Amino acid sequence: MKIALLGYGKMGHAIEEIALQRGHEIVLRITDENLQELTQENIQRADVAIEFTNPHSAVENILFSLNANVPVVCGTTGWLDQLETIEEKCKEVNGAFLYASNFSIGVNIFFELNKKLATLLKPHPSYRVAIEETHHTQKKDAPSGTAITLAEQIIQTLPEKNKWINAETQNENELSIISKRIDEVPGTHSVKYSSPVDDIEIIHTAHNRKGFAEGAVLAAEFLVDKKGVFSMKEVLGL
Repeated sequence: MKIALLGYGKMGHAIEEIALQRGHEIVLRITDENLQELTQENIQRADVAIEFTNPHSAVENILFSLNANVPVVCGTTGWLDQLETIEEKCKEVNGAFLYASNFSIGVNIFFELNKKLATLLKPHPSYRVAIEETHHTQKKDAPSGTAITLAEQIIQTLPEKNKWINAETQNENELSIISKRIDEVPGTHSVKYSSPVDDIEIIHTAHNRKGFAEGAVLAAEFLVDKKGVFSMKEVLGL
């Protein structure tokens, strides 16, 4: 498989390492310094593009890939207000697109645990739920896309919650997400339910970026030769 890396920062390098180990070839590496190399001719050398840049570049990069008829895997967060536009474009050009707020196999299993725990606690309103996420100081968005996914899963399950807020809150209708930024922390997410008698907490702690990178490469392998909009649920068979 030939891969175009749109974004060649820490995640791009980690993805490259995993891809090469799995026998794939990197045919294009795009950074802020060589944007002129992002041409239709160059990207069409790839079987799939993997996009990890920033919220300001992601949509343009995804549209560029789809218009070039190159399947695109995106892990950039912070741009989801335009997700519907991207999905419509993918269908319009009969392309292939996969977005995940987190590609880690462990985190995607954590998502399933989160939904199950919310369902189990739905009949017990004495439990108050809150989310906390901690990342490295270079992370450009807060809360993390993973925390937002966790929050939206809970909101869909618990009838008293109708929105999340990136701060502490005492409003019964709001779900609190606390964001912390600490040097060299790949990513930690916790969901905690507290009642007057006990607490229930689930935690996912990433030790490095390898899990995210491996999941992104698995997603790229899955997406080649497919048409449509997909998620990690299909990749992992969840």
